[in-house]
Order: sequence, then C-alpha cells, then structure tokens
Amino acid sequence: MKLPADSEIAREKITRYLLTLRTEDDKSHFIAMAGYTLAHADKLLEDLRGLLAKEAEFIESTEYGDKYRICGTLTGPNGRMLRVVSIWMTEEAVGRTKFVTLYPDKT
Repeated sequence: MKLPADSEIAREKITRYLLTLRTEDDKSHFIAMAGYTLAHADKLLEDLRGLLAKEAEFIESTEYGDKYRICGTLTGPNGRMLRVVSIWMTEEAVGRTKFVTLYPDKT
C-alpha cells in the first residue's frame, strides 16, 4: 500500500532529531555521510517525502496507531546515496499519517 503523499513530516523532527548530534539514538552522523546538514534541512524533508511514492509495509498496530516501514534510497546534497528504512505512523485518534524516524537499511 502507499501512504498519503501529504503525510506529515515535522520540520522539528528534521532539525532537532535527524540533523542534530544526540547522545542516544544519534542519526546525524549517518545522515551527514550524504552531505545533509542543518543548512540542507529542506532537501532532507523533500527527499523523505519522496519515499512516500514507494510501497509501505505494515509493521504493527500500537495503542497510538498503525506503524509502517518504507525502504528506499536518499541521495544527499553531496551525491552520495544512503539506503534507509523510514518508519511512519497513522495515528488512530486523528487518522493522520506522520514520519516517525529513519535508520540505515543494513539488508
């Protein structure tokens, strides 16, 4: 199935989570390999939105909603490609789909 093209990707999730060095569950080093920095937050947001054109795989139902996985490739500002797994959730309370996280696709 495909998730809605207008699924929510919170800018704060990009700028304060993916692109910011964190002591736990850091994603910034992985993302930086493709040249994504805070200066390229809009590019990362656009590239994540591009993943929505791919098929989503249902993962599980939680108390908050249904979770889905979309695997794909992001091509960063420096031209390097990153294989990623992105996680999305359709919130049960409001029916809105939103971006949750991503991590390296090690398959």
